[in-house]
Amino acid sequence: MGLFERVGRATVGWLADARERMALLGESVVSGLSLIVRPRQFRFGDFLLAFQRASYGGLPITLCIGFLLGVILAFQTASVLKSFGVETFVSNMLAIALFRELGPIITAVILAGRTGSSFAAEIGTMKVNEELDALTTMGLPPVRFLVLPRVAAAIAAMPVLTIFAELAGLVGGAIVLQMMGVPTVVFWRGVSTSTTVYMICEGLTKGALFGLLVGLIGCLAGVRTESSSDGVGRSTTSAVVWSIVAITVTDGLLAVITYVWGIGMSVSL
Repeated sequence: MGLFERVGRATVGWLADARERMALLGESVVSGLSLIVRPRQFRFGDFLLAFQRASYGGLPITLCIGFLLGVILAFQTASVLKSFGVETFVSNMLAIALFRELGPIITAVILAGRTGSSFAAEIGTMKVNEELDALTTMGLPPVRFLVLPRVAAAIAAMPVLTIFAELAGLVGGAIVLQMMGVPTVVFWRGVSTSTTVYMICEGLTKGALFGLLVGLIGCLAGVRTESSSDGVGRSTTSAVVWSIVAITVTDGLLAVITYVWGIGMSVSL
């Protein structure tokens, strides 16, 4: 094949892949909206199981990463601010960074690595074993039967994990500053003065949005798995990679929007 033919085939393949993704996304949205009218069709048992795996199962690694993140940020910022004699403001900077940006992003990346890949592998294995075809034959839509409970569980688990990650990060920062001679009371006073209700709600809203992205991308990657063992591995990798890309791009867009509109830009140090 010549260069132009290869480019054309690649373009056609990419467009077909994008069309299939949009069709699956549209089906998920329509199925989710239909549950508002018929909520009894929602599989609450599957939702609780997926929520338990995503939240309770991922809590230890989330606490560990959040604590280490707070320790690292406190050390790095305190080493700079200490030369100016204002190391007490480390608590303010740490609280703003964790509640607005780093807490939701780090938690979402952990969720993508643990839960998003798990969703893709589970549904992908079911497709390889032709279980999705069996569900369709019995009149059970795979999207409503498998995708929606997992997506809802990811959305519900993200704010919970985000709160624990932020608290663990603050505890790590408090320990570091106490080692540097800053009293714990001063640290938590700085956290309380620089933290607002809007800031906390902004972080939790971002967390829920990131959970939606991780759940959708992981489940849709599993539904699109090729019927081979190698296809399961590729779909799992694709779910993690595209989840991280979607999280980063979405957070960047939200940062630009909040800056342009001036939403929640004023903080007290």
